[in-house]
Amino acid sequence: MLLRVRSRLLPRVAFRPATRLSHGLVVHQDTDYNNADTPFDFSSANTEKVKDILSRFPSNYKQSAVIPLLWLAQEQCNNWLPLAAMNKIAEMVDVPPIRVYETASFYTMFNRTPVGKYHIQLCGTTPCMIRGSEDLKKAIKDFAGIGEGETSKDGLFTLTEVECLGACVNAPMIQVNNQEFYEWLTPESMTQLMKDWKEGKTPKPYNQNHVRTCEGPEGQTTLKDPLPATPPCRDLDALATDLAKARQAEAEAKAKAAEEAKNREVKK
Repeated sequence: MLLRVRSRLLPRVAFRPATRLSHGLVVHQDTDYNNADTPFDFSSANTEKVKDILSRFPSNYKQSAVIPLLWLAQEQCNNWLPLAAMNKIAEMVDVPPIRVYETASFYTMFNRTPVGKYHIQLCGTTPCMIRGSEDLKKAIKDFAGIGEGETSKDGLFTLTEVECLGACVNAPMIQVNNQEFYEWLTPESMTQLMKDWKEGKTPKPYNQNHVRTCEGPEGQTTLKDPLPATPPCRDLDALATDLAKARQAEAEAKAKAAEEAKNREVKK
């Protein structure tokens, strides 16, 4: 009887399993190619870059280097981050591995599973959606034979829909491998880009039509004055050298004064 009453009082709600909001890996899953025992170390060239990155931070704040080190490791590993690389970085900056995992799983620029040679990040936020991002998505899927979050059989393309990439004025657009922007796209120009990549070509980034930067059909209508001269940037290396010289001169002056004082005492 109680169940019948409840069924009459409670509104009918359609329940469904929770869905993942992105195509990134939520919880790490060991595989043959990605586990804690998978060998990883920075290359000799990247080891020098690691030293440079760590030198930018005080020794007691080495954890500040986590993001640039993750980026370096991802570049070395063909645009994805193995678990062993994250563990290596945690060891380098003296933090528990979970701190590195938290960072890598928070920022969408880090891929914790392998992606294609061309990782296509399609902006699906409102301006791009209104300007045709869904048509671009269909063109990408049709050409590569993949769904969202999948990689093509030839290993060339991975499609991920992302949030705003800050190029709304030139919508719709994509970002490739967290680096190049391709803007003012149509299904035809998107397909042509993928054909070029498949043929080993390097298409020009940015606007894919006749428009210069983000000008409208009338061309540039504002900000016509010449750009002001860029203010000079301080030469930090020269400043450090000057500071070291000043400290050395100060130390020498103090030593000289102490020596003179000592000589005066001896004369007395």
